[in-house]
Amino acid sequence: MSAPNPLQPTTDPYAADSATSVETAPPARKRRLLPLIALGLAPVLVAGGAVAAHAHKSVDLEIDGETRTVSTFAGSVDGLLDEQGITIGNNDLLAPGPDSALSDGADIVVRTARQVTVDVNGEPQVVWTTALTQGDLVGSLFESGRDVTLAASRSFDRDGLNLPLVIDGEADVVADGETTRVQLDGEAYVKDALAAAGVELSPIDRVAVGSADDGTVQVTVTRVAAGERNETEAVDFSTVEREDGSLYVGEKKVVQEGAPGERTRTFATITVDGKEITSTLRSDEVTTKPVDRIIAVGTKERPAPKPQPAASPAASSAPAQRSAPSGGGAPTSGVWAQLAQCESGGNPSAVSPNGLYHGLYQFSVQTWQAMGGSGLPSQASPAEQTQRAQALQARSGWGQWPACAAKLGLI
Repeated sequence: MSAPNPLQPTTDPYAADSATSVETAPPARKRRLLPLIALGLAPVLVAGGAVAAHAHKSVDLEIDGETRTVSTFAGSVDGLLDEQGITIGNNDLLAPGPDSALSDGADIVVRTARQVTVDVNGEPQVVWTTALTQGDLVGSLFESGRDVTLAASRSFDRDGLNLPLVIDGEADVVADGETTRVQLDGEAYVKDALAAAGVELSPIDRVAVGSADDGTVQVTVTRVAAGERNETEAVDFSTVEREDGSLYVGEKKVVQEGAPGERTRTFATITVDGKEITSTLRSDEVTTKPVDRIIAVGTKERPAPKPQPAASPAASSAPAQRSAPSGGGAPTSGVWAQLAQCESGGNPSAVSPNGLYHGLYQFSVQTWQAMGGSGLPSQASPAEQTQRAQALQARSGWGQWPACAAKLGLI
């Protein structure tokens, strides 16, 4: 019988005698040849003695776990194989050896080797095996002190390794943090062990076959989940200035407060047993647009201040009368009332502690006189103080009152 695997022999670096295969004894219906088969070693070739006479005899021939009784006149195992048209490959197992004498009632065992990929101590390795079950395969390597696992086929049946998990044996199922030992009858596959333990799988869960500490075959389920994760960050707003003809030159006004936006990044994720192992950027977009801060900037020219009437000769000869406060009260509303309140508390007679600044708008005497005022600003009427302050602002802007103008949002 030719080995069905077309691959060339692959040397197993872990075999004790540097053989090219890993073998285990099957749980066959007849056990008389078990002492002849070494578990996990190279094919056993038992040298026979002289070839028996070519007498008729009946022998049991077991091929990969299937036994049949055949009649033969062959005198050796090799002769029987020739009669049956069976060819033994380099990695196949034959017991007893080909030169052994063939006697009536003998048991002949043939195991066909196949190549499989196993995970040995975290590294993939290709080995030859004559095991009849996945449990025998991983168990033989486990006994040699190596941590071995075998990825289960997604079909969990003969479409994978063409090997059952166990035959009439126990298995441990490890899933969701729990270990369940189940008893399986006959040829049982991974799907049978999972069903017996009441474990259901998602389409992307992973299943591996290994060995428990006591050598029991172990089916381990790794939960794999596909999902997504969002990350957000703020997007700064901009400040925009717009000309406004309703405001005087030098005036500014906030007409819309700014608000930050939000950027959202979405990642596709894969988690294994609840731990994220990969993430791939799926989208990156501004999900909430920022709101601009808008400031109106005045473009309207201020009117020129009204000229002051010339003083009469009589008035010029009476300084006490010129310095006397004229009529009119302090402004009670609007920006000038706010500025006066900020500068002097709204007191037209206010004088700064150092004596340099006077009146509602805290004029210096020099500036007051430059604007056409006479005497002290604090002695003038509130109306005159306001008129000359407006003339000063029209000529030089709100920067004449830097602190209060900034506080009021005028600059």
